[in-house]
Amino acid sequence: MALAWKQTAAEYDALYMQGFNVARMHVDRALRDGRKRLAVISDLDDTVLDTRDYWRGIVADGVPLFDDARWDTWVATNRATATPGAIEFFTFCRDAGVEVFYITNRDQGEKTLELALGNMVAAGLPFADAEHLTVLRETSDKEPRQRQLAQSRDVVVYLGDNLNDFSRAYYVTDPASRRARLAVDREAFGRKFILFPNPTDGHWVRAIFGDSEPPPTPENLSKLHQAAGR
Repeated sequence: MALAWKQTAAEYDALYMQGFNVARMHVDRALRDGRKRLAVISDLDDTVLDTRDYWRGIVADGVPLFDDARWDTWVATNRATATPGAIEFFTFCRDAGVEVFYITNRDQGEKTLELALGNMVAAGLPFADAEHLTVLRETSDKEPRQRQLAQSRDVVVYLGDNLNDFSRAYYVTDPASRRARLAVDREAFGRKFILFPNPTDGHWVRAIFGDSEPPPTPENLSKLHQAAGR
């Protein structure tokens, strides 16, 4: 159902367009206010790179959960496309003199950075170069790099499909703790943090299984049904 929604729902496209429109409103305001050295920090996969082609293969082959080996193979095919509204927003940023920095956690070995840049170039994303892309192979904690960039630039908005893209505090192992954290960041959403929809994967999965990429064991499939209310 999650993939069918991504594939067919106009609401999927609308939520991305809405997110990038909100981001543009904030960048526009920052430009009018005369703020300097403006920047946008964005996640990569399922924020600006559309991975539905990977999930189509997963479903077609009857694989019930995310498969890391298949992901590594798929990444090298350069079949990711830009999410709805991404190219328009980042082109606007580039033309207005606003830098975009991408931070992603991936690990395809020594070619990880090369493969990620290849995906960005193939999708037509602006700022597709090593200066503007940070790849984290050993961790999914993006805060140190975000803080480093914020020291020399005025970051207008952060873009992500995963709450962990904004704060490491969401990297916990139960859904209730992630929801409780929202009370702390409530005012940031739609202002500083722009969240895009991703019902197929993310750290919400880790909160259920204790693993962001759980194997499809009978125990894990049982946990999945329990989480769905069965």
